[in-house]
Amino acid sequence: MPDRPDDRPVILLVAAAHADAVEREFRARYDRDYRIEPVTTARAALDVARDLVAARTPIAMVAAERRLPDGGAVELLHQVPAVVSTARRVALVAGDEYADALDEMRAALLRRDFDTFVGIPRGARDEEFHTALTELLSEWGWSVARPTVTATDVVAHPGDRGAAAVRDLLDRLGIPNRTLDPGADEARAVLESAGPGAALPVVRAFNGRVLAGATPSAVAEAMYGGFDSIPDGEIADVVIVGAGPAGLAAAVYAASEGLSTVVLERDAIGGQAGSSSMIRNYLGFPRGISGMRLAQRSRVQAGRFGARFYTGRPATAIEPGPAHEPEHHHVHVDGAQMCARTVVLATGVTYRRLDVPGLDDLVGAGVHYGAATSMAREMADRDVYVVGGGNSAGQAAVHLAKFAGSVTMLVRRESLAETMSDYLVREIAATPTITVRTGTAVADGGGDGRLQWLVLREVGTGELTKAHADGLFCLLGAEPDCGWLPGGLALDGDGFVLTGRDVPRDAWTGGRPPASLETTLRGVFAVGDVRAGSMKRVASASGEGASVLPLVHAHLAWLREQEYREGGPS
Repeated sequence: MPDRPDDRPVILLVAAAHADAVEREFRARYDRDYRIEPVTTARAALDVARDLVAARTPIAMVAAERRLPDGGAVELLHQVPAVVSTARRVALVAGDEYADALDEMRAALLRRDFDTFVGIPRGARDEEFHTALTELLSEWGWSVARPTVTATDVVAHPGDRGAAAVRDLLDRLGIPNRTLDPGADEARAVLESAGPGAALPVVRAFNGRVLAGATPSAVAEAMYGGFDSIPDGEIADVVIVGAGPAGLAAAVYAASEGLSTVVLERDAIGGQAGSSSMIRNYLGFPRGISGMRLAQRSRVQAGRFGARFYTGRPATAIEPGPAHEPEHHHVHVDGAQMCARTVVLATGVTYRRLDVPGLDDLVGAGVHYGAATSMAREMADRDVYVVGGGNSAGQAAVHLAKFAGSVTMLVRRESLAETMSDYLVREIAATPTITVRTGTAVADGGGDGRLQWLVLREVGTGELTKAHADGLFCLLGAEPDCGWLPGGLALDGDGFVLTGRDVPRDAWTGGRPPASLETTLRGVFAVGDVRAGSMKRVASASGEGASVLPLVHAHLAWLREQEYREGGPS
C-alpha cells in the first residue's frame, strides 16, 4: 500500500493470469477517482481488505478473476461481505473461459455470491465492460459514500428530525447534499443568506434559493417548480397526479406524442419506488437499478419531451370546468389550479401506520415509514428492525444489512414467500446478518428522545418479548390516498379506484362500461397501485402508465368531435 496520503476510495483488484490486462484496464479509466490496489491471491485480497477497513479507508469495489492460485472469484467474493459489506463485488471471466463459466456464474449470482460478472476486455473500448462497472460504482457512490461534491446544503443541529426528512427527500431525488452544523464556517454564508434569526433547518438549494425553516414540501417545490408559476387559463391535454413509476411512464409517453403534459407530485418524484435501494427484476436492467435512478432517468426523459413537473403540494380536489367552456377538469392544489382535458390518477399508495402511540412520537428519531435509504448510513453497527413482508421491505432489509450490525425482519405471515419475489427471498436467506421472524408483530416501543426498545408480540400465542432496537423501518402493506377525490368517482371497499368493467353497472353509460383504465368520471383515468385490481409491482405500474395513452387519445378525439358538432372549437 502506498505511503502517500490518499483519500480516494479503493478498487481492490484480484488477478493472476490476466493481472496486467486487468490492471491496465482499470487504471486507464478509474485511477483519477479511485485508488487501484492490485493483489494476486484471494488470501492477500482479504488481508488487504481488512487493513483498509481498519484504516477506515472506503472500499468501493472488489473485482476478482475467476481463477486464482488459491481458489477463485466465487469463493473469495462470497467472503468479502464479512470484511466489508458495502463494497460492490465483480467476478472477471477470461474470454476463452466465458462459455464454460456461464452456468457457474449464474448459479453464484442466484446465491448472491457477488453483484455481477463480466468478461475481461480483449481490446480497447470495451464499453459493455465499463458500463457494468460504472453502474455499480454509481450506486455505491449514491448509497454508501458521502458526497464529495454537494449540490444542496442543509444547516441543522445534529438529530434535527426536520433536517433528516429533508435529507431523505434529497437522496430520493438523487441530489448530492451535505449537512452543516450551524457553528461550522461553511454554514455561515448560508445562514447569512437566510437572514437574521432564520429558523433551522436552513437549506440552500442547487438553484441558489435559500429556505429557512425548511420542510420537504417546501424544498421539493423550490427544486422543480412552484405551483404559483402555473399559467392562468391554460388547459393541458393531460394532467398526471402522482410521479411514481405509473405517472412517470404516462408522462413520458404523453409528452413524446406531442400532448401538453403536466405532472403534479406532493412528495419526491419517484414515489415509494424511488426509495427502493435496488430493484433487480425490472425489465432491461440485468444488474438491477435503484428506485432513485429509475425515477431520475424517467423524470429527465419526460422533461426532454416537454412534460412539466410541479412538486411539493398535494392535489386536493377534481371538479368539472365551467359549463360555458370546452369540457375539461379543474385539478386543485393548495393555492393553485390546473385545467386539464384529461386527468390520470397515479397517486400510488401510502404505507400503513403501526398505530402504536409510543412509536408515533419517535417518527424521524429512529422510526421511519418507508425505506428511508438516506438513514441506512446512520445505522452502522446498530440493531435494526424492518416491519413488512413485501418486496419493498425485502429491498430495505438487504440494503440496511450492508451497514447495520443486525437486521431483523418482522412478518405477520408464516413465510416470506407468500408476499415476496423469489429472488429477494433467496437474497435475504444468503445474508447472514438478516434474521426473519415470522408470525411476529410490534406491540410497543419507546426510548429517551429516540428509539431504544421494542416490544414484540407472537401472533399465534400473544407472548410478549422486549428487544433493544436502534432503528425501525415500517413498510406495511398499502393504503390508497383517495379521500380527496370527488364523490362521483367509484371506489372499492378498500378505497382503491374502480375502472373499466369493475365499475358498478349502475354507473355504466348506455349499458357499456368505461374504458379499461377509465373511472366513473369521463376523462379521468387511474393507473398503477391506486387502481383497484392492479398488480402492486413497479413494472406493472409503468405498463399501465404507458397503456393509458391510447385511452387519453381516444377521449381527446371525442372532445374534438363534440366541439366540432357544437360549432367548432372555441
